[in-house]
Formats: sequence, structure tokens, C-alpha cells
Amino acid sequence: MRLVRIICAAIALLGLTFKPAAAAEQVDLLLVLAADVSRSVDGPKYQLQREGYAAAMSDPRVLNAIKSGMLGKIAVTYVEWSGVGSQKVVIDWMKIDGAQAAQQFGDRLLETQRSFADRTSISAGIEFSVAQFPRAPFEAKKRTIDVSGDGTNNSGRDVILARDEALALGITINGIVILSERPLPWNPEHTNPPGGLANYYRNNVIGGPGAFVMEANSFNAFGQAIISKLIAEIAGVAPDTKFAWMAPH
Repeated sequence: MRLVRIICAAIALLGLTFKPAAAAEQVDLLLVLAADVSRSVDGPKYQLQREGYAAAMSDPRVLNAIKSGMLGKIAVTYVEWSGVGSQKVVIDWMKIDGAQAAQQFGDRLLETQRSFADRTSISAGIEFSVAQFPRAPFEAKKRTIDVSGDGTNNSGRDVILARDEALALGITINGIVILSERPLPWNPEHTNPPGGLANYYRNNVIGGPGAFVMEANSFNAFGQAIISKLIAEIAGVAPDTKFAWMAPH
């Protein structure tokens, strides 16, 4: 009889110890905002990029797009990337389901310090962004990486390989390119490649169903382009053709 009681107690203990994990909260979209902070992005440009993301998340048009989703909420993480070994999660996964959460996201973003100022490895930035999805305490049918940058891949492995690996996992990659008025004196084709930076992103960086690239004529125009881009990604609609070129993938 004592043995039976011991066995029953052990079974009960196992039941307490090995409770199934709670299901992850469902959201409409998992979105990685992957921002270029390489050395071609100077101080004023960097600040404008941060402010653009912070303001865009709280924009009423973006919040309306979030509310229009089936679940009315998305999850976002903000990462900064530069050279091969230079990637950092600046803001870990946050649920955005209204104005308060969006404001908190923006406030945290503006309060943090710059992570790097190295070379430009878009491929490593994509790889790091892909690795964030399994870490998310949320689940969504749609997973998107939002790559912003002002130059071509000049560090690390072939960016096309990194892109194709992400696409094979069902992840969509969109891009926003920030044009430079003057090419870099030491490497003019980095920020102004033949055919233009938007064309470079279209051929090498973006991909997935409905993927697109948007172009900001300057860092000052970045905020408005980000708003249009977020609305397109969240609502699943085609972006304003004034800013976008559709991907061939």
C-alpha cells in the first residue's frame, strides 16, 4: 500500500513538473525592424532614422492599420546592424495594440544609444533578423523583416544567399533605401551603385509574396516613407506607387 502511495505521489509530482507550456499569444504580424547603422550613416542621419521609426509607429494611420487586422495587434522588435559581427537587439519583442504601446516603443527607441558604426553587412543583418523569430513570445502567420539602409552589402557573405534562406522559411523581406545626395568620396558606388540603390535592393535584398522596396529621397523623407511602408506591411495592401517598386520574387 505504501508503494502505491509513493507511485501516486510521484505521478502527481510529474504532472506538476511537466505542465505543457502555455501557447504563445497570437498576433497579426511579427515584424523585425532592421536598421542600418554603418559608418556611412552619420550622426544627423542616424537621429533622423531613429525619430522616423519612433514617430511612424504612433502615427494614427499606422495605428488604424493595426486595429484593422483580424486580431488588432502586431509584435515588433528593433535591431541595429552594421558589419559582420555587429548586430544588436535594441528593443526586444513588444506587442503593439494601441497608442500607449506605440508611444512606449517610440520613447524607448529615442532613449537608447547608437550600437555601431562599422561596415555594411546586409547579409549578416538579415541572418540576425531571421534568428529573432524563434525567440518571439508571440506567433503569427505573417513574418516580415523590414531592412532600411543607405548602401550596398560590402561585408560578410553574399546577401542573395542570406535573402534566399530567409525566403525559404516563409519570411518576407521588404526594404527602404535612403538615397545619398553625394556619393561617398572613398567609395562612391557603395551609396550610389550603378542603376541606383533601390534597384540594388530589388535585385539582391527583398523577396517574398508582395515584397517591395521604398525609396526616401533623403533622410528627411524617411519618416513619411516608413509610415507608408508600415501601413502596407500591416494591412497587407500594395504600397503607394510613388515610393515603391514591386519585387520580382
